[in-house]
Amino acid sequence: MLYVSPDTVAHTVKDLIVDLACVLPSDIERGLENARDAEMDERGKSVLRMLCENAEIAAADRVPLCQDTGSVWVSLEIGPDVCVSGDVFSDVDEAVSAAYHEGGLRLSIVRDALFDRSNTQTNAPAFCDIRATDEAGVARLSLMLKGGGSDNASRVVMLAPGAGRASIIDEVLSCVKEKGANACPPLVIGIGVGSTFDKVAGLAKHALLRPIDVPAKDADHQAFEEELLGLVNATGVGPGGLGGTQTALAVHVETAPCHIAALPLAINMGCSAMRRVTVDLKVEAL
Repeated sequence: MLYVSPDTVAHTVKDLIVDLACVLPSDIERGLENARDAEMDERGKSVLRMLCENAEIAAADRVPLCQDTGSVWVSLEIGPDVCVSGDVFSDVDEAVSAAYHEGGLRLSIVRDALFDRSNTQTNAPAFCDIRATDEAGVARLSLMLKGGGSDNASRVVMLAPGAGRASIIDEVLSCVKEKGANACPPLVIGIGVGSTFDKVAGLAKHALLRPIDVPAKDADHQAFEEELLGLVNATGVGPGGLGGTQTALAVHVETAPCHIAALPLAINMGCSAMRRVTVDLKVEAL
């Protein structure tokens, strides 16, 4: 039996945060460059030039890509032969606090959403989950720094079970037209369809983890993603919400089983500073 320690999880989170705040993932950087070259609208092209230049400066000077350095979202994926302790995330909040203070990153988390909106002064708590995978020997950690603007532009809708593909498309386009400009496009859009009310948003957020240059898992998903991306880019929202043909770099869809009386849908917007990374963790023998 294999084991991943809480120390390994916490240290990995700490080590990744500052780099992620300052350096765009390579697929997103390439996506912005490709969008810049493909953009037909001169104002949209100008926005994309600035985003590419901003990424270069942030990486070279080790400064954040965006003033909103986000909430910290951590997902741990473990194989069937890997053990974790019940408090595997016990030290993650301390790691987050240390990374944000050492990196001079903005602290954005409040103590309670309703009754105490004072700043925690640590950017903790982090928002963590564990998922199972059938891959033997795997302990994999995904980290995302998620800005408030892109999450605020997201939504969860419980559609009628017979609403089908057309209604999903309508909801996605409605969300992009109404809120997409607030999420700092060009966007990466994660879409979850299925599961339950509380789980479908997780599907959408996990959909954002897949690199934009990695195809979907099967032909049906791939065709639907391509259709949605074409329709989103035809809205004319454009880079920075200022018009153009490159509203999104990618649309990713994750689906799951659901109740016969339901069609849950979640749309999670990712901004042009799509800061996420996935790494394999060291596992040890028990």
